[in-house]
Amino acid sequence: MADTSAPLLTHREEDEEEETSQPLNFDKIFEQSLSGGFGLSQFLQAILVGLALSFDAQQIFITVFTDAYPTWHCVDHTVCTPATTDICKLPRSAWEWDGGFKGKSVISEFHLECSSSFLRSLPTSAFYIGSIVGGVFMALIPDGFLGRKQLLFYTTLAMSLTGISIFFSTGIWSYAFLKFAIGVARSQIGTYAFNLIGERVSTKWRPRATMIPFTLFALGFMSLSGIAFLVRHASWRVIYLCTSIPAAIHSVCIYFFALESPRWLHVQGNNEEAIEVLKRISPGKRGYLEMVSSRLPSKETLEQSPRSSIMDLFTRRWAFRRILVVMIIMFGLGMMYYGVPLAVRDIKVNIYLSEALNAMVELPTFVITPILLEKFNRRSSVIVNCLVGGALGVFCFVLTTLGQTNIAFVFELCSFFCARIGFNLMAVHLIEMFPTCVRNFATTMLRLAVVVGGACCPIIASVGRNVPSISFAVFGFVVAGLGFFALLLPETKGASLCDTMEEQELSDQTLKTSQGSC
Repeated sequence: MADTSAPLLTHREEDEEEETSQPLNFDKIFEQSLSGGFGLSQFLQAILVGLALSFDAQQIFITVFTDAYPTWHCVDHTVCTPATTDICKLPRSAWEWDGGFKGKSVISEFHLECSSSFLRSLPTSAFYIGSIVGGVFMALIPDGFLGRKQLLFYTTLAMSLTGISIFFSTGIWSYAFLKFAIGVARSQIGTYAFNLIGERVSTKWRPRATMIPFTLFALGFMSLSGIAFLVRHASWRVIYLCTSIPAAIHSVCIYFFALESPRWLHVQGNNEEAIEVLKRISPGKRGYLEMVSSRLPSKETLEQSPRSSIMDLFTRRWAFRRILVVMIIMFGLGMMYYGVPLAVRDIKVNIYLSEALNAMVELPTFVITPILLEKFNRRSSVIVNCLVGGALGVFCFVLTTLGQTNIAFVFELCSFFCARIGFNLMAVHLIEMFPTCVRNFATTMLRLAVVVGGACCPIIASVGRNVPSISFAVFGFVVAGLGFFALLLPETKGASLCDTMEEQELSDQTLKTSQGSC
């Protein structure tokens, strides 16, 4: 009887040899190496990187407490009565700050109580202008420069050192200059941290893992209220020390313990380093990674392939349309996200309580957002969320006008809740729409649009002093109207991250085909 098994085994061995000799796509290796789930190593790395957003949140909202208008009381009751509301019409000897301590706020220490609204809001405006300038400047830094980890380290360190130096500011102008510098330094912390985390997890775990830095952002916001309350009897400068010194220590931890993005390393041609990072993230797949590492394209091959640059976002029609639409939507969400905490003072509630509750309502969004991302498509989730958030803002204005301040405050919290969900949805949607080679720049433009929207808030919120809570209606109409632009974006649910512009175009075409056949 003829031995028929030998030819079969020979063919099988030849097939396996042919398979192992073919170059592997890095995305396949990446997804396979992380197929075991979201392990402890990945979680700790996400916490380490995400903590940068906690300190970023504190610097964003710190002026709510440091630059607040302090309370005062009458001293000379012959010229000052309880009915007096404008201290600028009284002699300085007729009134005194509560507690008798003028260093409690920037307003009292620098004698700005009777200054123009421009001068009083100068530090906050300088911070947002610095964030815009820093966003534009850092957006021009090529994605191949330094890397995600190094950029995160330098920006976090610069922000913390500038915050410490504010302790020594001598006047409103030096303080405003340092706020501008902090704005420049922190402008892209969220971008670098978010991309670094998003590029180190599998497609399956991306919706949940990318909520970790946002959760830490909210916790940083909440902790600021606690810090401000604990040092409420001390100088406003102490708040900057309490937030900036831990941030400086954290930046050193990033330098020594954070891992670089394996996708970024691959794009730069450093496949050996990328594989080493994957081994540390997923120790259980070490054998698999050692077996397939030799099948990745060589550095010389990658260097000969077409290179993408920032200009591709403007020269490729699909990319330019996407980034423009994203910025339009994020401008509206930025107005509501940053504007609502500023405008809440028009509802006349306790400042410590209101800011703490605004931070607390963010926490459930990081549970709800992954559910929306996993159960529904991206575009419809964004549109519905913007419409609901906009309607809540309008209702808040109406209720405040009718004197229902308690109910209005509940609607304010709900509108802020929707703004946060919208930001989360768009952030995840964006990293799926752009490849690794330009993802930093695209995320930078998203955050820049948010900051520009936020920069408009102090002006709009100040109108609320004359027309109570009208700013809520403005925020509501803007976010609801701009949310419809999401219809112009592609649907990316279930898509893997791409590394080059060519891969992104091919992936988009594949998604269109699969969606059209359903």
